[in-house]
Amino acid sequence: MKSELNERLTNILKELHLKEISEIYEVEAEQAAKTKLSYVGYLSKLFEAEILSKTDRSINRKISLAKFTKVSTIEEFDFAFQPSINDTYMRELANLGFLEKKENILFMGPPGVGKTHLAIALGIKACIAKYRVAFYSAKELMDLLYSSLIENNLTERIESLARIQLIVIDEIGYMPIDKEKANLFFQFISRRYESGSIIVTTNMPFDQWDQVFGDQVISSAILDRLAHHCHIFNINGNSYRMKERLEKLEV
Repeated sequence: MKSELNERLTNILKELHLKEISEIYEVEAEQAAKTKLSYVGYLSKLFEAEILSKTDRSINRKISLAKFTKVSTIEEFDFAFQPSINDTYMRELANLGFLEKKENILFMGPPGVGKTHLAIALGIKACIAKYRVAFYSAKELMDLLYSSLIENNLTERIESLARIQLIVIDEIGYMPIDKEKANLFFQFISRRYESGSIIVTTNMPFDQWDQVFGDQVISSAILDRLAHHCHIFNINGNSYRMKERLEKLEV
């Protein structure tokens, strides 16, 4: 049972938002007494634990706010199954130098080859490094831009998106985009050009993007800005989803 003094200290720590310290200070005090740790050593241990805890909460919040469809990591990716991807190159990108240089990444290939996995994995790395990240399907982003246009706040929306250091856009090419939304997407891409990084996944080769955006001029303008300063991966391997289904059948 806690003493009155301990209860008071716990409440004070909670009021100061030192949640981790409030939960561990008694155990750490006992340990410090046993090991004859100095007062400074004891306090340092408490505050180091608090910083680590706040860092973990901050990272989890960033990952939550990014709205990824799942959590994927580079370490989980089977590069042996997908030899068309240079794992050394990918791990170098995971150091996030591309974000500092405002470079883009484009994953191209058929469904199921791991494009979204890698895009999310790099996004997670960025969250851990305390960058602001947002994840959208192509449809979600087009709808967001269009609704902003209807609500007369398109400029504010594009400026708000420009402040996000990394935007991941998934599944360009799976659904056609009408000309009006294509124009809005071009405005979004133009604003981010050389000022913020984008990761895109697509099932369509570049020479078919005019079919996606319904206009060769707009698609060329989008590609010109997106593919400049861009790391491009053309993944030609087998489907991960099919591999997983076959493994389940074997079990």
